Amino acid sequence: MNAVDTIHSAALVRLPARRGVAVWLHRGQTLKLINTHGKQVVDTWAFNPDDLCEAMSMEHSRPFWLKLNPCKGDSLVTNKRRKILTLTQDTSPGVHDTLVAACDPTRYVQLGVVGHHDSCNENLFLALDALGLVAIETPSPLNLFMNVPIHPDGRIEFAAPVSEPGQYVCLTAEMDAIVVLSACPQDITAVNGREPRDVHYCIL
Repeated sequence: MNAVDTIHSAALVRLPARRGVAVWLHRGQTLKLINTHGKQVVDTWAFNPDDLCEAMSMEHSRPFWLKLNPCKGDSLVTNKRRKILTLTQDTSPGVHDTLVAACDPTRYVQLGVVGHHDSCNENLFLALDALGLVAIETPSPLNLFMNVPIHPDGRIEFAAPVSEPGQYVCLTAEMDAIVVLSACPQDITAVNGREPRDVHYCIL
């Protein structure tokens, strides 16, 4: 039995590589996100469905934790400092990122890409649009499974993820929330091992 088969098939949804999706979570529901093939970063946002100006905020969450990255049991807070999601399970090595902005068209131009390239920023707005919603800006995402080492001299690095196939995280809603996931399309740097992959998720 493989990692995907361990979840009831009727509840499992595939998020294709390079694409995004927005899902509704009611307070108390849990989103289980499976790194099906390993090495795939998933940019993650959460919004108050009654006011999209209130969103999960990395710059507010870091001082709440007094550290750079969440661990099992840590709650993520909004720009109004309210708990919105809690990381309730994490079978990965716990290497995630809260510092780096979502990739966007300008980023790919700077990396030398000519023509259109899928981006997490675009995925965010397309996913919300599918629900008839519009965000006024792109909050900094929780970059699940993203490996951004911080060196002693303060430099950061885009390193290959350390997540393995089938490892997963669970995010439990502390309030009603719209959660947006983007299977990051970055294939220029080492972020996804240069090969974006599908992931799977389900609502528990």
